Amino acid sequence: MMVARWHVRAKYGYKQTVIDLLKEWQSEIGPQAGLDVSKEKILVGSVGACESEIQSEIHIQNLTELDQFFDKLAKVKMHNDWGKQLSDHVVSGSNYWEVFRVVE
Repeated sequence: MMVARWHVRAKYGYKQTVIDLLKEWQSEIGPQAGLDVSKEKILVGSVGACESEIQSEIHIQNLTELDQFFDKLAKVKMHNDWGKQLSDHVVSGSNYWEVFRVVE
């Protein structure tokens, strides 16, 4: 089991807008790429973290599953349009992925 987290920083005053766009992504785009959105969480910075930090966390079995998800996502036209809309509200270059292995 692994946890993949996508990080992004909201521009000042746009944190809620970015959260709303991520929720829209969860309901309309993620399922088209085969994501079980019931296993996805949105996290925001609070104590000891930048308040503008927003993360989307998904649980995956392995890196192959993540790669397959990326392949499917690239074919969802709505994702490209959504990304352009999101880019107006986030700090350019702030997005990145982290993947963690779950110790059982």
